[in-house]
Amino acid sequence: YVEGARHVEVQIFGDARGALVHLFERDCSLQRRHQKIIEESPSPAVNEELRRKMGEAAVDIGRAIGYTNAGTVEFILAPSGEFYFIEVNTRLQVEHPVTEMITGLDLVRLQIEIAEGRPLPFAQSDLKAEGHAIEARLYAEDPANDFLPSTGKVLDLQLPAMEEVRIDSGIESGMEVGIHYDPMLAKLIARGEDRDDAIRKLAYALRQLSIQGLRTNRDFLIRLLDHPDFRRGRAHTGFITKHLDELVA
Repeated sequence: YVEGARHVEVQIFGDARGALVHLFERDCSLQRRHQKIIEESPSPAVNEELRRKMGEAAVDIGRAIGYTNAGTVEFILAPSGEFYFIEVNTRLQVEHPVTEMITGLDLVRLQIEIAEGRPLPFAQSDLKAEGHAIEARLYAEDPANDFLPSTGKVLDLQLPAMEEVRIDSGIESGMEVGIHYDPMLAKLIARGEDRDDAIRKLAYALRQLSIQGLRTNRDFLIRLLDHPDFRRGRAHTGFITKHLDELVA
């Protein structure tokens, strides 16, 4: 049992010729019932030495199983700096845009090219991360009612258009949100020169966003981003449970 644990994952890519690299880490510690809500890169809990160790461990795991294409190696990170293997997700993650925003790479295109048999177009030494990126998952749910899924017609949808803010959305005005699909409506991803800059842009974008016709977790996300402990980089996998009363007030 690891108390105050963080959930940190490493994006890897391998081609059919044996080349394998990592594309740095993502911190996915803000979770509710093991469902990730906010993801960011780089992790505020990971320094350069730890980043190197986690990256090497992820690549070693990929090499040991002859891994090809996109994958995510997931770890639990203890406050002491020790980290422990959880699993490998053998696909792109919902939060892959965070990595795209800091590396400038198109991971969807890259995995298609690798599946076609092409080699990785770069080596580990060619890769670098610039700035900070953070993603929030917008759900059709009611945080004030134990996060029950929300259904109904999208009467009006206004998505903000901002520089360095990307929105991946699957809805439009007039669409019916039913019970048969995952309640995620959109992902908002912001990139900044540093962590504070990225968080500020994401919170502003969420405040500008408007969906009428059903309840969403928009205000809950804003409170999460504004929470002083999160701003200080002190999130852990039990953070939302610990602060739930103030986050859904």
